[in-house]
Amino acid sequence: MSRPMARSDVNRSAILAHLGAHGPASRAELARALAVSPALMTQLTKDLIADGLISEREQQASQGGRPARMLGLVAEAGRAVGVKVAADHVAFVEVGIDGGVVRTASEPFEAASTTMLTELVGLLRRFIDGGADTPLLGIGVGVPGEVDAQASGVVNSTQLGWRNAPIGDTLRRELRMPVLVENNVNALAMAERLYGLGQRHRSFLVVTIGTGVGAAIVIDGLVVRGTSGGAGEIGHIPVRETGPVCSCGGIGCLETFVGEAGLVRTARERGVIGASAGIAALRSAAASGDAAAVAVFEEAGHLLGRTLAGLVHALDPEIIIVLGEGTADWEHWSFGFEPAFRAALMASRRGLPVAVESWQDDSWAQGAATLVLATPFDAEGLAGEQGDLVRQRLVTQAGVAGDGASGSASPGGAR
Repeated sequence: MSRPMARSDVNRSAILAHLGAHGPASRAELARALAVSPALMTQLTKDLIADGLISEREQQASQGGRPARMLGLVAEAGRAVGVKVAADHVAFVEVGIDGGVVRTASEPFEAASTTMLTELVGLLRRFIDGGADTPLLGIGVGVPGEVDAQASGVVNSTQLGWRNAPIGDTLRRELRMPVLVENNVNALAMAERLYGLGQRHRSFLVVTIGTGVGAAIVIDGLVVRGTSGGAGEIGHIPVRETGPVCSCGGIGCLETFVGEAGLVRTARERGVIGASAGIAALRSAAASGDAAAVAVFEEAGHLLGRTLAGLVHALDPEIIIVLGEGTADWEHWSFGFEPAFRAALMASRRGLPVAVESWQDDSWAQGAATLVLATPFDAEGLAGEQGDLVRQRLVTQAGVAGDGASGSASPGGAR
């Protein structure tokens, strides 16, 4: 593919992603948002209309002059599948081209099993086969751990017990479909960048609390991955000289104190919950006003707050966005977090906003699906050839028409 054609494909894809994220827009609005000349925008949208990917809608009210014709997505133009892999289950979502969730599913899964690759392929194939007739653009996979590159998808994860697991190659070979693999928190950050608070900020942190603790770093609109894809592993920052042994092999890591297992361990040691009780019991006790239970969350919030203050000084974000299963208890975390976080910041940064967003169980998988929908904004080429294949499926009518929900091979399939 020549460079001019590749650039044209990126522009066309960016139009589709913008309409998905922001809703119908006029040609003039799209040209301004995407820094494209009005003449080129006219030609690009003409082609997209001819391909059946967008359509003209109602006219926009005018302040004088001719009313502008609005453009919107054709919902049937494409879809993506997202997969979130956990130690004991996998969650799936199917999303439309606008990022909206169409359907979800969750299945038991043993990540440590010797047959986990075969099982993952089978579960994915079954989910894909149950989808709509809309062309499938690709599959995004989010995992808790390090991923060498989105396009290759070799995973190292202490949580899953994986070492050099060839997730990307295996899924592409078996499903004959573009597959992008990424750390699950990085995938959430991409979703925030396209559809959430990240739309309004160029540099921000996404921090997740729950089973583990993680972060994604977005600087100047790009996710920082690091040398081996492991940037953002804040759960393994050593915060104390002594403490439990972490899954990474270290001692005194942040995650051992503020991750779900750490909260439960502390609560059991203090007799707040029974020896066999879990996080549900601790949450219930805190919700009922048990001061000792609230104190467990408060102390975790204090430690998290001081750690994040250090990250703020190092990275200078515009906002911190907190996500994850643990946000359900944020009212208890906040008692310790807010004073510790603000006090540890330099005076000039104490007004930094912290946004805590509501959480749904399928949010991880929805973030993974965004790996596919975000390829138009892949300025650094992180998605590699797989991103090119997604774009081909998105902008080539022949490929879209020839590729159904079954995930069969097509000119835009994995090669």
